Amino acid sequence: MSNFETISYELENHVATISLNRPKAMNAISQGMRKELKQVIDSIEANDEVRIVVIRAEGRGFSSGTDLTEGLAGFDTIDEQIQQEYKPVLMGIAQSKKPYIASINGACAGIGAALAMTCDLAVMSDEGFLYLAFAGLSFVPDGGMAHHLVSAMGYKKAYQAFVEAARINADDCLQYGLVNKIVEASKLDEATQAWAQTLAEGAPLAQMYGKQIMRAVHTSSVEETINLESALQVNCSTSADSLSAINAFFAKKKPVFIGK
Repeated sequence: MSNFETISYELENHVATISLNRPKAMNAISQGMRKELKQVIDSIEANDEVRIVVIRAEGRGFSSGTDLTEGLAGFDTIDEQIQQEYKPVLMGIAQSKKPYIASINGACAGIGAALAMTCDLAVMSDEGFLYLAFAGLSFVPDGGMAHHLVSAMGYKKAYQAFVEAARINADDCLQYGLVNKIVEASKLDEATQAWAQTLAEGAPLAQMYGKQIMRAVHTSSVEETINLESALQVNCSTSADSLSAINAFFAKKKPVFIGK
């Protein structure tokens, strides 16, 4: 894969790790970073060697949000910028066949928080926090952040957090279900990678179709969910992985999944 200027990339044991790598700018998301994130996400999606993706950050914070020093970076409106550069990155994660884990160190602010919350799973250091800076700058939430907050916190708490430009600490993020785990800051990378490696040994088809089903729940009825589950269960139950896992179960052995 190409050398990057604003991110770094590694692939080991089926786990791809994307690191935001502008530590001097608190990983502010520049136009260059948006383009490189889109490039690497597209590449990962086409790579069958990748089963799990981790998004982490170098330096003392995950991201300070959009790089305000660039202004609109050549666009006429912020709507054009979001639609053409941010949305493809965020939807690339949301619609990916692969699970994404956000590994959140320090401050995670603005649309940088939206990037982390778009991931399917999240691990936060005990020093981490979400900073909803939008209202303090006379902005509304963007990057889907309102969706994530209301889904996790309910409308009243989410709206309060927004209008107060709240800083949501790690314990509260865990309580609301905005993150899955909290670990000591010094052990964040180790813990995230260990979890990613464990998940990479799981069943890729089940992970992929389970993500598809659960991502659709908020816009589906119970009946529609049952129908989608039923249809995708056919793909799983007739797979080589399912047959192998059932045989391994009766043989009291650990299954080995190949994603087929």
